[in-house]
This record gives sequence, structure tokens and C-alpha cells, in this order.
Amino acid sequence: MSFTSPEDSGRPEVRREVTDVRALRALAHPLRLALLNHLMSFGAQTASQCAEVVGSTASNCSYHLRSLARFGLVESVEPVDGREHPWRSTATGLQFGASAAQGGDAATALGIDSAERLLVDRQIDDEANLAHRAVAQRDEIPAAWRDATMLSGYSLRLTPDELKALGEKLDALIRPYIGLTRADAPADSDVVALTLNAFLHPDALRTAAAHLTNPTPKDGER
Repeated sequence: MSFTSPEDSGRPEVRREVTDVRALRALAHPLRLALLNHLMSFGAQTASQCAEVVGSTASNCSYHLRSLARFGLVESVEPVDGREHPWRSTATGLQFGASAAQGGDAATALGIDSAERLLVDRQIDDEANLAHRAVAQRDEIPAAWRDATMLSGYSLRLTPDELKALGEKLDALIRPYIGLTRADAPADSDVVALTLNAFLHPDALRTAAAHLTNPTPKDGER
């Protein structure tokens, strides 16, 4: 499956920060998140087309798409054939809750943080499932795509400033290829899933805490 509507590629870039705790909770619903991810990957789709991919019914997908529309995350567009209305994402990229959690009152920040954690956990699970599916299907894809596929992990040694700078550089490299905004995609291009996660290793955090509790003695100390 690729973009079903060429008009839905080459869109202006619109990156949204989702800060409404109700919208975050709505997105944490597995079917709604799957629907939004699908629309952001493949462009405008009808509820029937979405149902084939997410393993639900057209009526159920239509219900949840309308729920996403209430929060301004998707919108209905005019059908090409005059039949079923397709839906598309209103943004080409999303960021969740971080700035609002830093600047609001304690209760609001706690609500946003809880909803964001639930959503991020769901997103991580979905991304892992996508990778498992890709590995399971690798014998079915053309050799050129198998050769180009990357499944890599790295352990880096960085400062927070270096990690932030690295993320900005990688983002700048990746952004021109985002499917919804790329207008010059070659005819033989297709949708590629790329996940980018970078964080302080959880074991490094435990080690740092242990050092604070039991600091290494200086020379001459016992």
C-alpha cells in the first residue's frame, strides 16, 4: 500500500504540540492511535480502507475518526469519486505535552504527564510490533528493499547538549523525506517506517544514583 491520493503528498509542514489532556487520553486508545498513525503514514484514507489495515470494521473506524476530529487531529476531505469521504491528519508531525507540563499548575502538569506516559507506552508498543511484522515479512519484499533495510542500535557516550544537537542534526536530515510533505518523491518510492529514540540509558541512571549514595573515596580517603 502506498499513498492513495497524490494530492495528499507535498503538503505544507504543520507540526502540532498536543497539550490537551483529553486529546492525549483519546490518542492513547489503541485503535485511535493506529488510525492516526496510518493516516500520517499513508495520507488520506476512507474508514473502509483504514478498517482493512487496523483490523476493525468501517463503522467502528468511522466512529473513532470522528472522535479524533473533535480534537482537531483529523479532518474529513471531499471524496474523489463522490462516495465515501476520506479522512486525513490535520498535522504532518506531532509532539506531545512536554512544554505544557513544564509551565502549568501542578494538577494540570500531573494529568498531562500521566496521559502522555500512557500514550508514549502505546506508541512504543506499536513501533515494536511494526518492526516485528517487517522482520516476519522480509522474505516477501523485493531484494532492493531487503538490502536497504536497517535495524540498528547504538550505545553512545554523550552530554545532554551533545544529544540535543545530534537530535537536531538527524531531524534536519530526515525532515525533507517525510511522506506527507515531500513533493519530489521518485515514482518508485514507497512508505518507509523510521523510528528514532535516544535517551539516557536506564542502567546509567541507576549507576549515577548509586554513585551519589556511595561516592568513590578520593585519594587518601577511606
